Amino acid sequence: MSQSCSLSEKHGPIGVMWKTVSEDCNLACDYCYYSRVGGKIGPKITRIEPEVLEKFIREYMDICQGQASFAWQGGEPMLAGLEFFETVVSLQAKYARPNTVVSNAIQTNATLMNEEWARFFKRYNFLVGVSLDGPKEVHDVRRVTRSGAGSFDRVMRGVEHLRHTGVDFNILTVIHEGNVNKARELMDFYEQENFRYVQFIPAMDFRAQETSKPPKYLITPEEYGQFLCDAFDIWYNDGQPKTSVRFFDNMLSVYLHREAESCIHRKLCPTTLILEQNGDAYPCDFYISDNYKVGNVGVDSLTDILGNIVYEKFLSMKPTLPEKCVTCEFNRFCHGGCPRNRTWNETSQEVDVDYFCNSYMQIYRYAHERMEKVAEQVRFYWLQEYISSGRKLPGRNDACICGSGRKFKKCCQPLQYRTTSL
Repeated sequence: MSQSCSLSEKHGPIGVMWKTVSEDCNLACDYCYYSRVGGKIGPKITRIEPEVLEKFIREYMDICQGQASFAWQGGEPMLAGLEFFETVVSLQAKYARPNTVVSNAIQTNATLMNEEWARFFKRYNFLVGVSLDGPKEVHDVRRVTRSGAGSFDRVMRGVEHLRHTGVDFNILTVIHEGNVNKARELMDFYEQENFRYVQFIPAMDFRAQETSKPPKYLITPEEYGQFLCDAFDIWYNDGQPKTSVRFFDNMLSVYLHREAESCIHRKLCPTTLILEQNGDAYPCDFYISDNYKVGNVGVDSLTDILGNIVYEKFLSMKPTLPEKCVTCEFNRFCHGGCPRNRTWNETSQEVDVDYFCNSYMQIYRYAHERMEKVAEQVRFYWLQEYISSGRKLPGRNDACICGSGRKFKKCCQPLQYRTTSL
């Protein structure tokens, strides 16, 4: 068996997130979970060295087995410059095996976006995540430059460049003390701006490097749970959601008998390499510390990095659940949440629940009946599309087309005779 095959079979798809310019950023957001200094830009931007970049892309393309996924983050990754990303796509094309699907995503504050950048992202099908905390009066309180000036107007100009060139983009909103009670204002803002793809991230009161400390956040579980319930009321839209909200999409996936997409709510942590600008490798961007370093891609082989005992230990953390999670009625939705959000006792080997456990249970209970209706509506559409395609429907006692594992007659067949909206 070849080395690339054995790696693929053991780990499955391997994603890559590269901290493109380390902590360098042109903003100074005080809640940044990654930067220890805030808004750091030195006399020279700390880009990834060309030799390290090429070595990694060559080795990664050799093991990715037809699917290569790159995410570029920071700091502010666009500080690396357009020429850097032109080199990236050139190396990807050079080393990709035939029929390899290469995807690139970049998370940016969009303040440096212009037509030239936007045309590049469009040409190479980059998915752009834009960090935006809501309308101007909310966003400009926390997302500021080093001088303290708000960045909202510059972000929105960047968004207009993305729209003008037709780049796919989504919105990432950090939920903190200033907007956790403003779910309606946020959802109305997204509707007003026609932002159709949105995700929420609770603001952290710790740094990625502080893995020995228990998790702390700027909002309480009760506040976050209520925020999600308030946002759900608007998202639901009489059973016809118009906006993709990542948290609710992941819930809906479970109702549709599919696995959640977000790592926080999956059964196992995905195999991911988080790479520092200097090539240091870690298994998760919540675990960027010496205790979880698994190698350096400029020096070590990917075989050695992925086989590192520290990586194996990390992957075992997610399924190590406290008894409360094992017996919880909602375990299928969150699978214990994020290991970083649990409190671990290394001495007794005991582990407590995710910090946001009560938040999750609150929204799961609150949304259950309406989420079932949305799922039924989606399954109805799936069935209609299946019929329209001319494919033969399964027999009454055959497995249902939706993947539930139930017999067709006990699952989607009754929907066949519904012709109006649910």
